[in-house]
Amino acid sequence: MEIIIKASQFILSLSLLIVLHELGHFIPAKLFKTRVEKFYLFFDYKFSLVKKKVGETVYGIGWIPLGGYVKISGMIDESMDTEQMKQPAQPWEFRSKPAWQRLIIMLGGVFVNFVLGIFIYIMLMYSYGEQYLPNDNLTDGVWVQDSLALNLGLQTGDKILTVDGKKIKKFANLSLEFINGNDFEIERNGEVLQKEIPTDFIAQLMERGKDAGPFLYPRYPFVIGQISENSPNTESALETRDILTSINGTSIKYYDEAKNILNKYKGQEITATVLRNNSVKEVNLQVTEKGALGVVFTTVPLTDLEKLGYYDLANIKYSIVEAIPAGFNKSWKTLTDYVKQLKKIFNPSTGAYKGLGGFISIGSIFPDEWSAVSFWNITAFLSIMLGFMNLLPIPALDGGHVVFTLWEMITGRKPGDKFLEYAQLVGFVLLIALLLFANGNDLFRLLK
Repeated sequence: MEIIIKASQFILSLSLLIVLHELGHFIPAKLFKTRVEKFYLFFDYKFSLVKKKVGETVYGIGWIPLGGYVKISGMIDESMDTEQMKQPAQPWEFRSKPAWQRLIIMLGGVFVNFVLGIFIYIMLMYSYGEQYLPNDNLTDGVWVQDSLALNLGLQTGDKILTVDGKKIKKFANLSLEFINGNDFEIERNGEVLQKEIPTDFIAQLMERGKDAGPFLYPRYPFVIGQISENSPNTESALETRDILTSINGTSIKYYDEAKNILNKYKGQEITATVLRNNSVKEVNLQVTEKGALGVVFTTVPLTDLEKLGYYDLANIKYSIVEAIPAGFNKSWKTLTDYVKQLKKIFNPSTGAYKGLGGFISIGSIFPDEWSAVSFWNITAFLSIMLGFMNLLPIPALDGGHVVFTLWEMITGRKPGDKFLEYAQLVGFVLLIALLLFANGNDLFRLLK
């Protein structure tokens, strides 16, 4: 069922983005009286699932869910309709239109992608606002228990101040900032220290596995998630969801503080204080010879930690006027972060190319239960990503056509049809190779 929910969200989001992107080409083409022969969601090699001709355009749904397209008369595109290009140019064809009109037609899809992403972020800001844990509110620093964080030279209690000289506003952004960054600054026991992020940090991050979770956490209280079957405390007064606050009179604020204290009482009985439903209880517990209680620690939502007085969360509500710049800022950060990651993918020493994923990876980022906020956040991200990718100067993409059209506008010399055909073919091969590599990575990770 979880796979179905994820897949349904992925297909819905992908379909929405494809249709709107192609409308971005379709509408200006029609405005400039250019014939559009086909408008398709997904590709229709050999046959279509659905198709209907309305006027001069065939609308349909293909069976290969790798994208979509509009076939514009007189244009070298993925259809590679070279026979049409051998005929004399007709007034309704793309190649007969002025360069500025062709440029607008080609930029239409990218324009829609960026506008859609910005619009979604604006509406999310207006409808839901923002709630996050400010990095400054981790006054006792972070919890370090992952080997990757230890290899970075981090210790529990460190306060992360900046990454690449930029102050971190939201704790949830730390992982992404480290992925995109080169160095960071911490405060430890009142001393400010400078540290470098290894070039292969992304590769190390991926080696942990997709289920490893974040490599940095806020410091959590010692919350009892479960009492183990072989625990010496199965018959004690301890209950799940109890929060351990002291051991033999020594106060405990965070889970990470408990280990050193328990090691002092190996094999002994202790008196612990726990917080249960806003009341304090005293319980007698047995410590094992390994300095443990035989319980499973669990985390709790940040909203619960706020109620307990551990952290103050930022809760920001936006009016529609305030949501507009907030949505633009979110869109800009999404775009710049994506560009930084793309740069690292093309740098082999980072190992980031190993994390390049295809449809399985994209589908997996959707939650396994319906969440409107998550769905629209992911769709906005994918829309901006799709817009940027289509701007790349690769002949088979919109960006390639834009480059050739700009060259024509600047030099007054139009590239020949044969050149455009070969360029389109080269671009198409590059895209297929990238697609195979990305989806091959997905399969490798599944079989690993």
